[in-house]
Amino acid sequence: MTLSEELRWRGFVNQTTFDDISRLDKQTFTFYLGVDPSAPSMTIGNLATAIMAKHFAKAGHKAYLLVGGATGMIGDPDGKKRERDLKTLQEIETNKKAIAAQYETLFDGMRFELVDNYDWFKDVNYLDFLRDVGKHVPVRQMLARDFVQTRLAEDGAGISYAEFSYVLIQGYDFVHLNREYGVDLQLCGSDQWGNSIAGVDLIRRMNGNEAHVWSTPLVINQATGKKFGKSEGGAVWLDENATSVYQFYQFWLNVDDEGVEDYIKIYTELNKEEVDDIMRTFRENPAQRHAQKTLAYEVTKIVHGQENADAVIKVTDLLFGAQNANEINERELELLKQELPVVEKSEGAMLTEVLVDAEMMASKGEARRMLAQGAVKINGDKTLEDRELTADDAKLSGHVLLQRGKNDFALIKI
Repeated sequence: MTLSEELRWRGFVNQTTFDDISRLDKQTFTFYLGVDPSAPSMTIGNLATAIMAKHFAKAGHKAYLLVGGATGMIGDPDGKKRERDLKTLQEIETNKKAIAAQYETLFDGMRFELVDNYDWFKDVNYLDFLRDVGKHVPVRQMLARDFVQTRLAEDGAGISYAEFSYVLIQGYDFVHLNREYGVDLQLCGSDQWGNSIAGVDLIRRMNGNEAHVWSTPLVINQATGKKFGKSEGGAVWLDENATSVYQFYQFWLNVDDEGVEDYIKIYTELNKEEVDDIMRTFRENPAQRHAQKTLAYEVTKIVHGQENADAVIKVTDLLFGAQNANEINERELELLKQELPVVEKSEGAMLTEVLVDAEMMASKGEARRMLAQGAVKINGDKTLEDRELTADDAKLSGHVLLQRGKNDFALIKI
C-alpha cells in the first residue's frame, strides 16, 4: 500500500494543497509538525496528528518536529471565544521539555529533528520583522479569518494585537524552516488549516518557493457526533500524571462500537490485514469487545510503552474478576495505588473495621449486612462473615484487595 493509499484508508485525508495526493508516493518531502506548549502534555487530539506524521516518516519523508516556544508565549486564538491568559516563561519552559519528551517517545527509533521556534524568534528585531515579514502579509487576509470576525463582532470579546498577530508568527515558522532546512510541507489538524495556508502564502511571497499543507480531519465520536477525545474528567492527556495509565487504557476500552474501527485505523499502526481480522472477530461477538481491547492495548503501548500496557491489562483483569489475586510486580502495584485508596492496618484487624476505615461502609453494622448479602470480596473471593485479616491475605505484594459491589475497591496494606 502506498502512502497516499494508506492515508486514505486510515481516514487522514482532509484539506490539502496537493492537486494529486499521489505526489506523496513519487516525491520526497521534508515536513514539519508543530505543537504549542500551552500545557505540560499533548492530548489524544495531538496524538492522531503525530501518528499520521509517523506514516509520512516511515514512507521516507524527512521529519521536523516543532515545539512552539515562541508561539506558546502568545497562544493560538483560533477557536477561542476570548483572550487567552498568558503562560509564564517558567510554565512555557516546563511544558516545552515535557512535550519534547513525548515526541521522543512517540517517534522512538525513527529519524527526526526536534526544533523550537523560540530559537529563531528570540533575537528577531521588531522593526526588521515588520519590514521583512509584515510587509508581505495583507491585513485583509488576516481580517477574513473566521475567529477574527467572531471576536470583532458586536457581541464578541475583541482581540488583542498579540493574538491577531499569531498567524503571522506561525506563518514565519514555515518560512524559516523552508529557508534553513528545505521544509516544504506542513502537517496539521483541520483546525490549523488557516494558519498553515498563511505560511504557504508567505513562503511564496518571501522565498518564491512552492510549499504545501496536509491536514487531517477532526476525529468524531460516531456515537455522539461530537469531537472525539474527551472523558468525564475532561481532556485525555498523554502524560500519566494528568491521565493515569489505567484511566488512559480504560478510555480506549470504553469507546463506542460505531467508531472503534475508525479509531483503530487512526490511533494504531496495525496494518489493513490485521485490522480486518480484528474487526471480523469483533463483529462475530461484539459483547467480547475484542476491537476495543486491541485498540486500548495498542494505543497504551505506543504512548506508555509495552511494560505499562501489559501491566494495565493485568490490573484491569484483577479488578474486574478475569484474574485471581496473586503476586504482582512493582509496576502493577504502583498502577493500582494510583487508582485505589490505600489504608494501612495491622495484622489481625477485623474486616468490618477495615471496611469502615477504608470508607467503603458507613458503619460496622452496614459492613455486617453487606457481608451477609455477599457484597464483599477479599482478593476477588466472596466472603460472608466478619473475620481477621492476616498476612496470608496480603497476596498483592503485602496488600489485600477489598471490593464492595462491582466498582468500589480499596487496597489494605498489612
